[in-house]
Amino acid sequence: MATKLKPILPSLREKKRFVAFEIISNDRISNARAVSESIQDTSLRFLGELGTGRMGIRVLEDKYNPGVQKGIVRINHKHADHMRAVLALIKEIDNTRVLVRSIGVSGILKKAEHKYIAG
Repeated sequence: MATKLKPILPSLREKKRFVAFEIISNDRISNARAVSESIQDTSLRFLGELGTGRMGIRVLEDKYNPGVQKGIVRINHKHADHMRAVLALIKEIDNTRVLVRSIGVSGILKKAEHKYIAG
């Protein structure tokens, strides 16, 4: 019979932050996968593999709203400033010139959604 693993204590879990971002462009960017790949590629170029790994980037593709071109990225709590720099360095998504700006950081996903994406 297999033994069940104990859950990790909250004090030992990696703390996370949710960075909301907005894409400004002439053409609509509706492909969430392209946005995710652009964020990952820019992070690798700017921070390298070690820095990107420590940042623990997870683009929440299901939270990307192509209508208002806003989305959310989950990262390690110590790297919010690095994420803002990565977003500012993105110049092109799907062969479309873009400007990406951070619009807020939250420790709770629901708050990030309601305050920055929906509002």
